[in-house]
Amino acid sequence: MNQPTWKTVCNKQDLVTNSGVVVWLDGAQVALFYLPGAQEQTLYAIDNHDPESGANVIGRGLIGSIKGDLVVAAPIYKQHYRLQDGQCLESPHQRLRVWPVRFKGGVVELAVG
Repeated sequence: MNQPTWKTVCNKQDLVTNSGVVVWLDGAQVALFYLPGAQEQTLYAIDNHDPESGANVIGRGLIGSIKGDLVVAAPIYKQHYRLQDGQCLESPHQRLRVWPVRFKGGVVELAVG
């Protein structure tokens, strides 16, 4: 099994606690959410493109919890996407891409390939 290649996308200090920031990764806009109080993990990477509106706005969505799942509410039509796997709670046929993400020292890295 191939090991992922990790690519630095920003510094940890670029993140906003309990909010999203957007980075560019190989032609894709990726929304990063830094949630230091979360139980399982503190950093999530999910596609910034909202399939319902067609706009790149997921990084501006509000973070919340529904039935124990951490979600982001899309700003325009308010669908809720699980941060862990990108699944839309209102439309099971929709799923946003997610990336493995980690801190390495003072930088944020995403797995590619």
